[in-house]
Amino acid sequence: MTHTAHTTGIIDVGGGFRAIFGAGVEDRCLEEDVGFDHCYGISAGSANLASYLARQQGRAHTFYTQYAFRKEYASMENYITKRNFCDLDYVYGTLSNSDGENPLDYAAFSDNPATFTVVAANGEDGSSRYFDKSDMRQDDYTILKASSAVPVACQPVVIDDVPYFDGGIADPIPVQRAIDDGCDRIVVVLTRPVDVAREQQRDVAPARILKRHHPAAAERLLNRYRTYNDEVALARRYEQEGKVLILSPESLYGLSTMSKTFEGLERMYRAGYAQAARIREFLDS
Repeated sequence: MTHTAHTTGIIDVGGGFRAIFGAGVEDRCLEEDVGFDHCYGISAGSANLASYLARQQGRAHTFYTQYAFRKEYASMENYITKRNFCDLDYVYGTLSNSDGENPLDYAAFSDNPATFTVVAANGEDGSSRYFDKSDMRQDDYTILKASSAVPVACQPVVIDDVPYFDGGIADPIPVQRAIDDGCDRIVVVLTRPVDVAREQQRDVAPARILKRHHPAAAERLLNRYRTYNDEVALARRYEQEGKVLILSPESLYGLSTMSKTFEGLERMYRAGYAQAARIREFLDS
């Protein structure tokens, strides 16, 4: 993969089924042989980037457009029987393990020289936890599950006796961390239009439920809209300085974190693929 004189980073913010936008971006990067020094994944964005780092073009697309329609993957039945609307063990274990239907090429993933940071939220104190490649092993993709555990829709994922939730409630767009890590060209992949502010409303009810067992995480969830909007504003400031390129869809194509249509997924994927045309020139600038 080609590298520039810059220290480059990509941030994939995830966002449930909307995160197929990032899969489109990263598949085009693979096609055009665009590499990054640092990769930051949040929630489903961490799974997208794992496939990207393993150079498995099209793998993430298959998960969103085929497996995601199976009831084993995401369903009310799962929620009733396992307290997980999206069965993270099925996604990151059954399907992704070496004996699974679509294994992550772990050898290629670990051989890739790029660093990999996965963001999760500590359920006890609400702080951001940044996992890295050393926290992953062949067939142990727990950190991807932790980053993707949407509060209330999923149970927390426990690592070393600490419960973790979706990284999007703690540090949804870790652009400052990328800057602090030395990146001076950062591609930020959003999965909602950049000029639409996030609103608190949808987090209020889940936060109330979460508060019973995880009050600090509930507080973070309640303030997620503010954290997200502040981090978008920061990314836009860095964009004016030429350090950041923000890619975002013009529409949600009828998708939300937990609901989807095949057509909406395809359109969102193609939107990401099209936007990625801007990356190479930005990295070389």
